[in-house]
Amino acid sequence: MKFADLDKQYARFPQIKREEMQKFVDWIHAQPHISAQFSEEEALHFFHACKCSMEMAKQVLDTNLTARTHLDDFFVNLDIESNELKRAMKTVSIVPLPAATPEGYRVIVGKLEDTNASNFNYADIMKLYCMVFDYWMCEDGIQPGHVIVIDLKGCSLGHVARIGLLQMKKFLFYVQEAAAIKLIGFHFINIVPFMDKILALMSPFMNKELTSILYLHSDMNEFYKFVPRELLPQDYGGPLDEAKVLRDIYYKKLMDNRKQMLEFETRHQVNEKLRPGKPKNVSSLFGIEGNFKKLDID
Repeated sequence: MKFADLDKQYARFPQIKREEMQKFVDWIHAQPHISAQFSEEEALHFFHACKCSMEMAKQVLDTNLTARTHLDDFFVNLDIESNELKRAMKTVSIVPLPAATPEGYRVIVGKLEDTNASNFNYADIMKLYCMVFDYWMCEDGIQPGHVIVIDLKGCSLGHVARIGLLQMKKFLFYVQEAAAIKLIGFHFINIVPFMDKILALMSPFMNKELTSILYLHSDMNEFYKFVPRELLPQDYGGPLDEAKVLRDIYYKKLMDNRKQMLEFETRHQVNEKLRPGKPKNVSSLFGIEGNFKKLDID
């Protein structure tokens, strides 16, 4: 598991001043509840995603690590050899595309490979998705933006019925409040007749920013305006290998780096016993009534 070269990242994004980043890293290491092993490479993603705002970066980082500690559906027990993750790897292809869009945006595509709804476990698949995304970001470094693509081909009402409302709420909270990325687009392709049911699950938990970059495509030619055909696998009319071939590249990386991913899990959790002030829990994130709350930081 190799991080992207720091010097090259600073050279590519000169608006990020390394001396300011060092202040951010020093703050992180001064927090007793955050792992001392949290690195400058990892911190850089937050500083970049927060447009070099020190206070916002502190807030999002603390929210991220707190979410990863308490949202165990998605971020705990990251053992790629577990039966649950083995099943998830057979069920879906999660594919970071090799090349960027003309704007420099990086693209990740998720699609069903096994369309049997009885094998679909939303929490396990989102856990696998986050593991692939985390590994990809470590290797890839900071980028101008990211595009998430969800292919609904083969999706049935049986799949939708297996998505828990609270799980959807938790995941969208993480994407909107805690993920260290600049999300540029959230695209659904091969949309299904019951798309309204999927949107009904998502909409209550989406803020205006996410809603504004949500795109539904029944016509691939419209989608190609955002992600050019030449960047895509054969499944989508592009020149690359099929998605299930490309996904195996990252699944193998996760398997080859099983120990490092388990260490990654530990490094990205907080120790609530050492947190200054009142410890946090799931209620601190969502509130008794289920409304998302910002975390207090010192």
